Amino acid sequence: MSPGKQASESDAAPPMAAGARLEKMRRRVRLSRLALFTAIAAGPVALGVAVMSGPTTVAAAPSDKPAAVRSAAAAADPAGYAQVFVDAWLRSSAGDANSAQARLAQSLAPDVDLPDPAAGAQSKPKPAAVTAVRSAQRGDGEWAVTVAAQYADGRLRYFVVPVTADASGASFTVTGAPGAVAGPARAAVGKSPYGVSGPSDGDLSLAVGEFFGAYLAGAGEVDRYLAPGVKLSPVSPAPYTAVSVQRVSAVEEAAAAGKVPADGTAVRVLVEVEARDSGGRWPLGYELTLKARSGRWEVAALESGTAQDGGAR
Repeated sequence: MSPGKQASESDAAPPMAAGARLEKMRRRVRLSRLALFTAIAAGPVALGVAVMSGPTTVAAAPSDKPAAVRSAAAAADPAGYAQVFVDAWLRSSAGDANSAQARLAQSLAPDVDLPDPAAGAQSKPKPAAVTAVRSAQRGDGEWAVTVAAQYADGRLRYFVVPVTADASGASFTVTGAPGAVAGPARAAVGKSPYGVSGPSDGDLSLAVGEFFGAYLAGAGEVDRYLAPGVKLSPVSPAPYTAVSVQRVSAVEEAAAAGKVPADGTAVRVLVEVEARDSGGRWPLGYELTLKARSGRWEVAALESGTAQDGGAR
């Protein structure tokens, strides 16, 4: 055999070998799939054997659905359901089980007894408002919801309601009578980050006052007080006729200066304002971020919550 022919055959050998290996791999895949489908038809025991036998089986696939179900149940917060139940339960009476409120309470909690006022007692007071204030998941699908009931005379009562959610998180049932409990304690409040007092007659206070006059009372256009690129719609229709700044506190020392600092200087401030309308005066509070530009302060953000939360609106 000539050297040229030998060389050509040796060059062709690797592709042929690779093709043979690829064909063997494909054959094993087809056989594994066939074994898996046969095992499914044969039953769970055979399926377990098939899962252990080949690399092409998907052992994690069966666990996907249960994981999704658990996450759906965990995400299903029954606070609103418990709130509706407590409101109907407090307005119902065992002596009038056919009333609309009694039927509603019984449909939400079939095994829970209705209240039973004493004979001859005055009509029991009805709550003015009922609000769910806390939800705690105690186990798989088991919840404890704390509901507050406020009465017209100023009384405030709290109830804990046990609720069960189904596996899909789409259905709920109140499983026991509400329990009267003490209200939640007030949380300790940390030191405010707004430790710098802004001068009441400084440029910053004046800028903030003009901004809130436009934002809350419709005194001019809001856009003229905003930094470039900031979008903010005023409260509409304007709920107040006049707004005055009562106090400005800041995080940064730059806010204490009477004049506007260098361009780009940013300060975070807590502004207390007094808004007035035909019904009286209303103390309001806002957190703002302002930036200096061209010798004036401009609103860069109106915070939705605390300074730590951020969230310009």
